[in-house]
Amino acid sequence: MGRKVKYELATFAGGHFWHMVEPFERKGVLQVMSGYTGGQEVPLNHKEACSGETSHYLGVQITFDPEAITYHELLEIYWRQIDPTDGEGQFTDRGSCYKTAIFYHNHQQKKDAMVTKKALEKIGPFERPLVTEVLPFISFYPAKEFHQYFYKKNEFRYKLHRLRSGRDDFLKKMWVNKELEQKLTPIQYRVTQFGVTEAPYDNEYWNNRREGIYVDVVSGEPLFSSKDQYDAGCGWPSFTKPIKASYVREEMDVSHDKLRTEVRSRKADSHLGHVFEDGPVEKGGLRYCINSAALKFIPMDQLDREGYGKYLHLFKR
Repeated sequence: MGRKVKYELATFAGGHFWHMVEPFERKGVLQVMSGYTGGQEVPLNHKEACSGETSHYLGVQITFDPEAITYHELLEIYWRQIDPTDGEGQFTDRGSCYKTAIFYHNHQQKKDAMVTKKALEKIGPFERPLVTEVLPFISFYPAKEFHQYFYKKNEFRYKLHRLRSGRDDFLKKMWVNKELEQKLTPIQYRVTQFGVTEAPYDNEYWNNRREGIYVDVVSGEPLFSSKDQYDAGCGWPSFTKPIKASYVREEMDVSHDKLRTEVRSRKADSHLGHVFEDGPVEKGGLRYCINSAALKFIPMDQLDREGYGKYLHLFKR
């Protein structure tokens, strides 16, 4: 007989609720509902809730299994999605309804919230005082279906809205990985962590002719083979395919006012480059245009020594 699950609720306000759903999509989380919280009034619509004339915050209410993911873990996710020093809103979203707050449902949640807040105040990356309040839960009113899981329903609009909000740029700069920054060169760090594009023809592997495989410079996970590399005339390493399709993942990219398909490594989540549909037709028609700075090349004669012996079969004639 299976265990009897007792689910719990967590309620957070972190600016525009479109941006606060995807981060909590984790194992142990059953639902992330967008809505209006913290107020006594029943909001008639989104415009009224954001008018500044009600006491509501835009927030999310999370239903979770505490045996699979703890409230403390949810708090750690929450703090890394917001600017807790901004008392007037979040990023480009201004006004009282966009302020941050943690609404606790019981004494233990209050205690955990205060502990994590004090820890951030002491050793966190923020130079200004934290103004995110820890408040007792009062109410939560779900937003209309249009707003629920918006990042899945309208990926283009969501990504564009998030990009223009400035949230991601702030979070990346604030939660910088110092150890990784020291491990990588400046261009490797900017490319893999911030999606910068290196200069064409002035990078390490654009005209590489040696046999071997390319791995993620951050994690070492295998990505591409020289067998699939070709000269696309663009000045960056180009490939017709990854070693395995599952080794990379693709995302919609709306930066620079262009709609492109970004390529990222599966494990380290490093930005690698983009994939286009102008590759050799006889090889499938795709061109994986990848930054050299995101890659480390392992020559064929060093594969076994470097722990990549299983890929020697790619070069058997």
